[in-house]
Amino acid sequence: MEVRLQKLIAGTGLASRRKAEELITSGRVTINGSVVKELGTKVDPARDHVKVDGKHLRAAQPYVYLILNKPKNVMSTLDDPEGRPTVKDLLHGVTVRVFPVGRLDFDSEGLMLLTNHGDLAQALLHPRYHVPKTYLIKVKGVLDDAKIEALERGVKLEDGFTAPAKVNKVSKAESNSWLEVTIHEGRKHQVKRMVEAVGHSVIKLVRVRMGPLLLGDLAPREYRFLTDREANRLRDLVEDRVARAERPELDASGKPTRWMPPTEPAPPRPPKPERSGRGPKAQRSERGPRSQRSLASAKPSRSGRGTTRRPMSPGAKFRRPAKGVGFQRTQAGPILQGADRGPGSRPTGPDQKPQRTQPGAGFQRPRSGAKPQGPGRGMTVRRSGPGQNFQQKRRGGSSASRPGQRGPAGKSRPSTRRRA
Repeated sequence: MEVRLQKLIAGTGLASRRKAEELITSGRVTINGSVVKELGTKVDPARDHVKVDGKHLRAAQPYVYLILNKPKNVMSTLDDPEGRPTVKDLLHGVTVRVFPVGRLDFDSEGLMLLTNHGDLAQALLHPRYHVPKTYLIKVKGVLDDAKIEALERGVKLEDGFTAPAKVNKVSKAESNSWLEVTIHEGRKHQVKRMVEAVGHSVIKLVRVRMGPLLLGDLAPREYRFLTDREANRLRDLVEDRVARAERPELDASGKPTRWMPPTEPAPPRPPKPERSGRGPKAQRSERGPRSQRSLASAKPSRSGRGTTRRPMSPGAKFRRPAKGVGFQRTQAGPILQGADRGPGSRPTGPDQKPQRTQPGAGFQRPRSGAKPQGPGRGMTVRRSGPGQNFQQKRRGGSSASRPGQRGPAGKSRPSTRRRA
């Protein structure tokens, strides 16, 4: 029977499948004395002579599968540094070296699979391939439906949430319950920790199934080899699970189905503290609508006229106007020829219209009929640059009555005082 060369090398246990391919491509493998570097070359182990690094390839040992009913107080390993009994002590007459697939606790019992097929053992234990394992457990106390639903949905352990499980009630008494739990993970003490997470403890645990293999009526401390049919079913299961893992199933929307562990709900946010200086909402609602408020209650402006602007709240800071914005005149006065009026500026009387003059002539007193300024009511006008608002500053007296304020060459010095 012909097989692929890399499969034959990997089957002898000399190297893994990938390492066997590297041995072939590097020219270290010969068939009947000829170097072969092509992957997939077919050989017949009964007729062809295969050598690796000049040494004959040993014939592959046949795969061996057997199940054991492990009793309590026996280690599920081949040796124990403390000298406790192990499953190796129970394999009388087995000449092929086999190793256990998975493990059971020292005080647990039930089905254990032992084999020399490493790839199959790895696939059976990997949670990615979802190989089911069923346990019959005796629980202290009676579990209600809510706790059983929590076990089926998944509970939180120290190493994260568990995947969904299948839980069936077998029987119950006044103080104990028997449950059948099926999981496809392999965490340490997983079933016991799941039961403890819902407030109970496990008294007894027996594994009764692994994939298609059943414990049946096999007595404790006894073992038996698998039949050809059982071995084929086991290999078919592993191949099917591996293929499904490489090609995930799709749901109705065409997206791959994937189980995600549940997340903890976010903690509730603390209530917002009430703002200081404000009364309850019921007291604030006593004020009428904005349209019903009288102008008399509004904050007066600088010119003495009322305004509908809301008063500033206590503790609020006054904001100065933006730089470059002139103030609004509230008293009649002359306007410089060619200067733009500020926003909102207008004459305050019918007889106080400014007299326009020729450019560069300074300012001119209003026409006859306007009220005279009188002594001490003079004004100094400063003309702003192009595009800026015109500003006017009040002074305590005329420039003629204050000689100390005159600059060099008889020119008036512009005032630097700003209105507060």
